[in-house]
Amino acid sequence: MNETLQTIGKLRSIHGGFSSKRIPDGDVQAILGAAVRAANASARQSYSMIVLDDKDAMRRVFGYAGDRAIVFCVDFTRLSALSERLGHAKYAVDFFDFLTGAIDTSFAAQTACVAARSLGIDSLFTNGLHRTPLDKVYAELGLPERFCFPLIALVLGYPAEDPRFQKGRLSGKGIVHLGRYCALTEGETDAIVREYDDREAHLGLVNDWKEKGFAHYLDWYFKEWEGPTPTEKIAELVDRLKKSGFMD
Repeated sequence: MNETLQTIGKLRSIHGGFSSKRIPDGDVQAILGAAVRAANASARQSYSMIVLDDKDAMRRVFGYAGDRAIVFCVDFTRLSALSERLGHAKYAVDFFDFLTGAIDTSFAAQTACVAARSLGIDSLFTNGLHRTPLDKVYAELGLPERFCFPLIALVLGYPAEDPRFQKGRLSGKGIVHLGRYCALTEGETDAIVREYDDREAHLGLVNDWKEKGFAHYLDWYFKEWEGPTPTEKIAELVDRLKKSGFMD
């Protein structure tokens, strides 16, 4: 494999914590420079990146802390300001713009993650900022009320301790579809259950599901982990999207 594929193959999430080792400023700039090269719709770059180096602020906003973190926001305020400066009609956005902006923002975030790993820097993606009251997130980061929504945070640093294994990934039936979407057969579904049950594959979030009394890992997942998002959190997210102008 070439170096790019090797870097992608080494991606890993650090949940055990980051060390106090500092990331060189030049590496941070290189990561940001790579992120802005990501594909984006209509050359708009409808995102903003907020770089944090205050660990306490990181914990307040999304619950984790590394040496640095980047909060990636869907952001149309820059385009709105440019439109207003040039005397055009008032800039407007809708949910389609939000969807497109979320894709642009995700591309930039993933590119930053790959760039960091190529420099020997590990990371953790978290949507913890959505579990935090959004008014607090907006206030902490100074986000504009209109045309801006914090999408995801990328925590960067060097691991306090190397993970014992790399997480596995499904890669066959049910993930890759050739030509058209193919629904899983019962046999293919059972095969995926067995993949999750293989502790050496490290596909799941925990390995002690059997000790917890479950016949399969996915029994633990569906009964203990997976659950509906609280209605008040959904209402908060919808309200924020309305305030931002992305929903009526």
